[in-house]
Amino acid sequence: MTTNNLVAKIWSFCDTLRDDGVSYGDYLEQITYLLFLKMADEYSRPPYNRDFNIPENCNWQFFLKHPLEGLTLDYINALNTLSRSGKMLGNIFNGAQNKIHDPYKLKKLIELLNEDDWVSESVDIKGDIYESLLQKSAESSGAGQYFTPRSIIKAIVECIEPKPLETISDPTCGTGGFFLGAIEFLNNNYSKQLQKENEKRFLQFDTFHGWDIVPSTARLCLMNLFLHGIGDMKETPEIKVEDSLLEQPKDKVKIVLANPPFGKSSTYTITNDEKLAKQESYILRNDFWTTTSNKQLCFVQHIISMLEENGRTAIVLPDNVLFEGGAGETIRRKLLEETNLYTILRLPTGIFYANGVKCNVLFLDKKKSKKKEVWFYDYRTNVHHTLKKFPLQFEHLKPFVECYKAGSRENTVETWSEQNLNGRFRKYTYEELISRDKVNFDITWLKDDSFIDLDSLPEPEILAQEIIDSLESALNSFKEVVKSLSKNE
Repeated sequence: MTTNNLVAKIWSFCDTLRDDGVSYGDYLEQITYLLFLKMADEYSRPPYNRDFNIPENCNWQFFLKHPLEGLTLDYINALNTLSRSGKMLGNIFNGAQNKIHDPYKLKKLIELLNEDDWVSESVDIKGDIYESLLQKSAESSGAGQYFTPRSIIKAIVECIEPKPLETISDPTCGTGGFFLGAIEFLNNNYSKQLQKENEKRFLQFDTFHGWDIVPSTARLCLMNLFLHGIGDMKETPEIKVEDSLLEQPKDKVKIVLANPPFGKSSTYTITNDEKLAKQESYILRNDFWTTTSNKQLCFVQHIISMLEENGRTAIVLPDNVLFEGGAGETIRRKLLEETNLYTILRLPTGIFYANGVKCNVLFLDKKKSKKKEVWFYDYRTNVHHTLKKFPLQFEHLKPFVECYKAGSRENTVETWSEQNLNGRFRKYTYEELISRDKVNFDITWLKDDSFIDLDSLPEPEILAQEIIDSLESALNSFKEVVKSLSKNE
């Protein structure tokens, strides 16, 4: 059965469960639990003959042969037992709960997953199947910006160019999209090196370090990594279920790839002021540049702190980070002074599952640069995408990647921008940026054709979606203002 057919078969059963109040996310979680047990069962038989110490009355055969009577209760008991088993079992089943209370439907799902042999499939196929299920969940539930479009991830990874034996971290890893992008890049570009035992093991267990505050999301990330050949059924890479902002990083990493949550306000404020830190809801971080409760501004500072010297990062950030005053201005000044912020990619609306998201990607190295200049790539003005009819593809971002990799930017990029890219790539010096009001990075220099020529207006569907995006963006900003005012009362 092809990947698409298998995904369609598994996903179609979700509609049946929806009548019982099982959400798309809940359904994907139940698949994750059962799929792990199914694969452990396959590995326990010839030619593998591997024992994963699945507790009695918790294994796949037990549930496959189980009569309908008592199935739900035994499944609940098994989830509780597995959550206390430690290592990979404990991580996958941490906080696991049964959401399918109809024993007939639970049995049907078990039999559905049993129809195919998962272990015999290649890592690529298994990974593609699970990744497709994750994407369907994001699309169906309106999961918003936590599911970063794969086209953006691929473009970012192509620019950052991870290498074997480099550590890669994501402080808000979600389901592990950036990790998978890095795995694909490493496999495509360093396949011979990764056959060496030390580099192969490093990739499998030591390369990736992630955090997510939601146990169910971290579980999906672990399963996603496992199905892509990272970790094994006994040990996992380091994916922690905790708020990464609460502590100063203990270990530095070479690369950070991240798309932090887009909600601005937080329930706490992080400060580098020891006097302020004594107040309730303040957290002391001596490694921060300034005090703020804005999540994105916190994550920018946190990510810089995570990097080892000369480490590199790409961060997906909403527009407010480019122009917000106060702490935002302080951080932008520090980025120019303390790091080598060298490229900002400006992205259009209509590319995330949540409406109204306007975002950018900041590329920087953790080192001071003698030559202070930042290249801006405007892939927003006169660019129109929708999720269904005209989704963003990697090919749309390929010109940006080519510009980014254009060797000596000083000599080649302006030629690129003038001849091939309609002036989308432009350089600003440190002096030009620092002299702007509040060190504002919200820069546009291209003319919007839609306000000049009525014949150049986008299709009605795209225009309608852009209106929705603009309204959603304004509404989100208003909500954040209300939250901020409520917090200060």
